[in-house]
Amino acid sequence: MKVLAIDPGSSSTKIGVYRDGCTDKGLIEHPRQEIERFPAVMEQFDYRMNGIADYLGQAGLSELRFDAVVGRGGLVQPVPGGVYLVNDLLLRDLRSGVSGEHAANLGGVLAQNFASRQGIPAYVVDPPVIDEMWDPARFSGLAQMERRSMFHALNQKAVARDVALEMGREYHELNLIVAHLGGGITVGAHRLGRVVDVNNGLNGDGPFSPERTGGLPVIGVLELLEKGSYSIAELKAVIARKGGMYSYLGTVDLREAEQRALQGDARAGLVVEAMLYQVAKEIGAMAAALSGYVDGIVLTGGLAFSGSVVEKLSRKVSFIAPVFLRPGEHEIEALIAGALRVMTGAEEARIYTGEAHEDRG
Repeated sequence: MKVLAIDPGSSSTKIGVYRDGCTDKGLIEHPRQEIERFPAVMEQFDYRMNGIADYLGQAGLSELRFDAVVGRGGLVQPVPGGVYLVNDLLLRDLRSGVSGEHAANLGGVLAQNFASRQGIPAYVVDPPVIDEMWDPARFSGLAQMERRSMFHALNQKAVARDVALEMGREYHELNLIVAHLGGGITVGAHRLGRVVDVNNGLNGDGPFSPERTGGLPVIGVLELLEKGSYSIAELKAVIARKGGMYSYLGTVDLREAEQRALQGDARAGLVVEAMLYQVAKEIGAMAAALSGYVDGIVLTGGLAFSGSVVEKLSRKVSFIAPVFLRPGEHEIEALIAGALRVMTGAEEARIYTGEAHEDRG
């Protein structure tokens, strides 16, 4: 079987080519000055398509016949986890950004374009809007506002399955807490194969991260707006891209912050400590959500490459359950694995209906 995987991010497009049981991965970088020429994400379509075609040509793969193309899932309507066949409704909601605009929305659109040329199916796997939360987790404290599930679903599900394999168990047999530690941080409670609670790391919930604020005191936010310190649009940008460690230290690079701390910058050390303190608290909260029945805690994402981060977090949370390490992101592998599960009959592809589902834990 041959599978092409396409994983668009804000400043790059990752490519995976699976054949003969092996995966070759590549990275197409998109300079900021080029990406910023496009006012909207979907306007990048031709630019990204050309980049992928050039990559495949240079790799000598232009004429390769694939059996399926799989793309990163985007911000569509809330759906249960799984592999989704790309259909017209999915394409419509990806293009319109029904749940928000993000580079991930290009994944299914790019996949479908390549697939249509070869007359093969296109899929997306575990979109970031997977919603498997149980009802108590939906309450925000204000009747007009419901907590929303939006997280690093593709990587969280992938590493959870991998840890289950290491434990000699099935993913749906375990209770796991998965902490994705990257530019954004999300911590999910995986109960018997469903993510029943998770912080929305993009929209201001949970721990602060290298570039996101996490949860903020509501009255403090209102006072900033009242003083005119920010417009609403400016504050949204701060919450998603210019908050967290960046707001304190002027960098989103954990390695730089750790180096500054080693060189005697006490504030840098304290900011990193505070970030990990909040992550540990979120892991503890998810343990409570699972009533203390936790088979393992998984640390993943780019920050998990830091030995110091792993050591400090493990020291705080290992009393809950054993800690497993899966540094980096495993999205290309997860995309290909999802497509293969469908192609081999191990899993049935889901059909996207364009409606928010009511399958609530």
